[in-house]
This record gives sequence, C-alpha cells and structure tokens, in this order.
Amino acid sequence: MSAVSGDRTTPSVVGRIETAAVVGAGYMGGGIAQSMARAGLPVVLADVSADAAARQLERLLAEARTYEEQGLFAAGDADRVAANLRAAASVEEAVADVDFVHEVVFEKVEVKHDVLARASAAARPDAIIGTNTSTIPVKVLAPAVVGPERFLTVHWSNPAPFIPGVELVVGEATDDAVLPVVQDMLERAGRRSAQVADTPGFVLNRLQYVLFKEAADIVAEGVATPEAVDTIVSTTFGFRYPYFGPFAIADMAGLDVYVLGMRIMQEAYGERISPPQALTDLVDAGAHGAKNGEGFTVHGDPTRLARMIAYRDLAYAKQGQLLAELAAAHPDAPAADEHEPAQDPAVVADQEARP
Repeated sequence: MSAVSGDRTTPSVVGRIETAAVVGAGYMGGGIAQSMARAGLPVVLADVSADAAARQLERLLAEARTYEEQGLFAAGDADRVAANLRAAASVEEAVADVDFVHEVVFEKVEVKHDVLARASAAARPDAIIGTNTSTIPVKVLAPAVVGPERFLTVHWSNPAPFIPGVELVVGEATDDAVLPVVQDMLERAGRRSAQVADTPGFVLNRLQYVLFKEAADIVAEGVATPEAVDTIVSTTFGFRYPYFGPFAIADMAGLDVYVLGMRIMQEAYGERISPPQALTDLVDAGAHGAKNGEGFTVHGDPTRLARMIAYRDLAYAKQGQLLAELAAAHPDAPAADEHEPAQDPAVVADQEARP
C-alpha cells in the first residue's frame, strides 16, 4: 500500500514497531519512553537541547531504579530500561532511523506544529508519527506533519509508567495500516487502548473536565468542601471505575432507577442533568439493565450476567482490601515514625509543579 501527500508518495508504514523516539522528555514524555524501554523497545530521547535530554535520561534511569527498589517495577526492569534508553543530541538525530516517533511537548498548537514538522521531516518516510495531545484534534495538527497519512494521536495518561489506558485517534488522512501497528506496540507495552473520534478533548478529558467543573461548582455553592468531594468520589462511584465504565455501572444499578433519579435532578438543575435519550429509550422499551437482563452492556445472556455480577463482587471486595493495605501510605495517614524527618519542601514543590 502507498499513500500520496501532495506530490510526495509515501511507502507503506512499518509493519511492526521495534524502535521508537520520544521528542519531549519531560515528566510525561519521559514516562512514556521509560514504559516502552521497559517493554524491550530501544527508545531515543530528544529535548530542547542535548544537555536537557541527557539530564532527563539520568532522571529516568534513577527513577527506574527507585521504582524497582520500591517493588513498583519487577526485578530487572531498571536494567532493561537502562539498556534500551538513550539520549540524542537533537530531534533529527533521535528520529533518524526509528519505526515510531512520539511527540510529547506541551499543549500549544503552534509548539506542536513546529516540533511535528521538524520531526516528521527528519524521520524515515515509513515511520509512524504520534502525538500525545490530550485535547487537540488530529485535524488541527496533521497539516504540520510531513506524510499526514502516518499520523495519529496516541494519548497516554499521567503517570505513564502506571496508567494502563491509552486513547487512539486517527484523522481523515490516516492510513488504515497505521492503527493496528500502534495497537500491537501498546499491547506489548502492557497497555489497553481504545479508538475514539477526532473531537476536542476526545473521551478522557471530556469526561474528566466535566466532572471537575461540576465538583468545583459544588464547592462554590457551599454544598461540600474539596476534601469531602474527593472522599465521596474516591470511595463511592469512583471506587467502581477500575473495573467498570459508566454504562456497565448504570446497567447494574438499574436503568429505570437512573431515569427516576435524573428526573429529580433535572427539576433542580435543568437540562444539563436530564436523562439522555438513549437511556429513556431503553427504559421505555422495558430494558432495566441487570435486573431483567437487557441494557447498554447486558443483552439477555444470563451466564455472562452472572459472571459479571460475580466479578463485580470479587473486584470490589479486593479493592477494599487493597485500600486497607495502602492506608498507612496515604498522605493524610499519621506518620509511622513521628521522628521521621519531613520531606524537603523544594522536592515536594518540584513534584507538584509537574504536569
């Protein structure tokens, strides 16, 4: 397969990603590079200068050793990262002969345009080009890319070494061959990916920002403190989210219950919290979720439904046990040793400043 961009014919993209470059080696980009290197991919780092890339490399190697000492990485992972990660003197050097180039610079269109243009021009014609944007559509960034048919969004979450989900967004020009190659690479890196449409904010931040705005409004109205909101979210509906998304949770709660509850909320808050048409259509048709076996994610298979409920009960019980085990490590827990020296405020400030 080949694709044409202007008067430039681009060969088919690579069939398997074996090497990568990350352009932008800060906290987010460094974590992505570390994750791919940990999975066995040779990764080259590039940053604003050779010195900056070298400093970030040292930070990532030290961080990997710390993670291994803490039991967060498996034995041998730090050595694997060290063997697969190196710094380049420039963007051009980093991308010159890799299968996948990942841009991870801050969220400004003009900055991303500049970096993507520079990186894609220096990369091999068959190299796949990815961006880690969290909100900017592919169609806004693609015009800067040399060979936009090989370009897509590969949106990791922070902290990249530990968050398993990745959003994938293709553009109108993206070659059909690109997506499965990236999905394969992510699977080898222990990540779960989902393709979503090319709209601002995609899915992750469209949901996350709406929740944050509502939470901020609740605090502004005096309904609850930030601490109370955080406690409620993390110990009630947020407690379920590692295992189920909103549609499966609605099915298990009862779709008819959701309609009744949302109508009460609608009376207080208006259309912004009204039952969506997809929900009322199901309930009007007699689909009430798990209670009668029909809904968004349950479709008349009693065996699967029983397994889903059994998994839910097991998952929630294990989640409760895990939280109890982690209680002593919680930032608000009493110090294990009251004589233990406090952490350097400068270190704390530096960590809080990271995106």
